[in-house]
Amino acid sequence: MKTLCKISVAALAAGLILSTPAMCLAQQQAKPSAPIRPESAEHMTAGPVTWTPEQLITASVHDAWIMSGKNQATFFEMVTQLAVLSAQKRGLQLPESEKAGERFGELIKQMAKADTDQLLYDVVDKAVKQVGVPLSSTAASGQHEQHQ
Repeated sequence: MKTLCKISVAALAAGLILSTPAMCLAQQQAKPSAPIRPESAEHMTAGPVTWTPEQLITASVHDAWIMSGKNQATFFEMVTQLAVLSAQKRGLQLPESEKAGERFGELIKQMAKADTDQLLYDVVDKAVKQVGVPLSSTAASGQHEQHQ
């Protein structure tokens, strides 16, 4: 899951940076803040969690980026939280391979860039549906028993 999300966050952050309107860029330049580094979120420190699950589920892609403080590692935490929720709700698991991570990241990047006003959860959920694989029957039955 970590490999998958690291790749997806880097791709999504790059897409968000490239698709930010000129007005937002002017605001960024007017405020002194740490630059967004292009390297993986693995080497960055996430900020403190300042959102509730309800806020995260209802946040647009743009809103989530702002809520993250425009920090890739924090955004990574948001995407991870949503991916775990989506996979659980759908009875899926995300493969732990670099190839799956790249695919997941590319899907998120494309969908998020297409419309930054859509819900981030919707973007992540669509990517989870495409990349996720069914849980093993043992894991699925254990999960089902927990919900009863």
